[in-house]
Amino acid sequence: MSKLNIVKFASKTGDGFYDALKKNIDEFFKENNIAPTGNRALRWKTVAMLALFFVPYILIITGVGAASAGLFYGLWFLMGMGMVGIGCSVHHDSNHGSYSDNKTVNKVVGDLVNVVGGYDVTWRIQHNILHHTYTNIEGLDEDIEVGGLMRFSPHAKKLPLHRYQHIYAWFLYCLLTLQWVTYKDYRLLFQYEEKGLLKKERITLKNALIELSIYKVIYFGYVLVLPLIFSGMPWYSVVIGFFILHFTAGLGLSCIFQLAHVLESSEFPLPTDERKIENNWAIHQLMNTADFSPKSKLMYWFIGGLNYQVEHHLFPHISHVHYPQIAKIVRKTAEQYGVPYIVMPNFIYALREHGRMLKKLGTMQ
Repeated sequence: MSKLNIVKFASKTGDGFYDALKKNIDEFFKENNIAPTGNRALRWKTVAMLALFFVPYILIITGVGAASAGLFYGLWFLMGMGMVGIGCSVHHDSNHGSYSDNKTVNKVVGDLVNVVGGYDVTWRIQHNILHHTYTNIEGLDEDIEVGGLMRFSPHAKKLPLHRYQHIYAWFLYCLLTLQWVTYKDYRLLFQYEEKGLLKKERITLKNALIELSIYKVIYFGYVLVLPLIFSGMPWYSVVIGFFILHFTAGLGLSCIFQLAHVLESSEFPLPTDERKIENNWAIHQLMNTADFSPKSKLMYWFIGGLNYQVEHHLFPHISHVHYPQIAKIVRKTAEQYGVPYIVMPNFIYALREHGRMLKKLGTMQ
């Protein structure tokens, strides 16, 4: 069995940046007498995001959307936006246990990812264990290992086609969720079983495959089969709508997550022969993560504070509803300790920086 070849980060000193930052963050919550988990605003947002996905869906299967092709396809687009909203603003917090201080609530809300075509088991392993722990480390962070068509790390193998990846990447991003709802979850289950990671989720490969298959049947049954039967539109219109849903969600989710890590400012460290990383874990996160659009209240609300990726990576157990406040503390503490704190002013700027990095990775050796 091929086990996960992990790395070790440098030890904390006890009086360094992260220790001081945690103390400052703890004092913030104590002084303001608030919990680090979600609040009423997050619960109302949950209702809004679920409505953004399921209200258009209901209009589709009741035939209301058949009034015109423009309305029909527009409803599928809204479902795609709702899928982004559910993934970023609802499921993401619960996945990290920060939606509520009640574990059952976190589990129930986290399982919403299964309703929109994903699988909570593979998501937790890829996102919580691998990406959050080993951010931008080649061979461990699967967010930068996307197959031969793309090169997200300077240490990945370079192919001639990568010279054009800054052009075709945006189309491939549209396919992200289509991969998840079709074959990727199955591939990951076998991969994680081989690496011994399914044990962390306390599930066997057999049970995971059965559970996953049930979720997939339910998903395709209500998202594709029912519209084919009841929408009142031709089959090909339903199929086009299904692709609009996933192109919208795939592009949106890809841009949200990749903008924070695949940048020229990112370090992409390689471990030593002893499988060690030079920096401690917190400094490593700062060296490989960036915030963007900190002044955009709309973006912050819709994408669940994931424009505050630095804060999220340092404190994934804190709900995103608190990120704007703790970002001020992170920035101030980083300045005091002379460590990097990378912030891009807006979304368009971040997109350009990501595109520039894709072009650089496509040409550099």
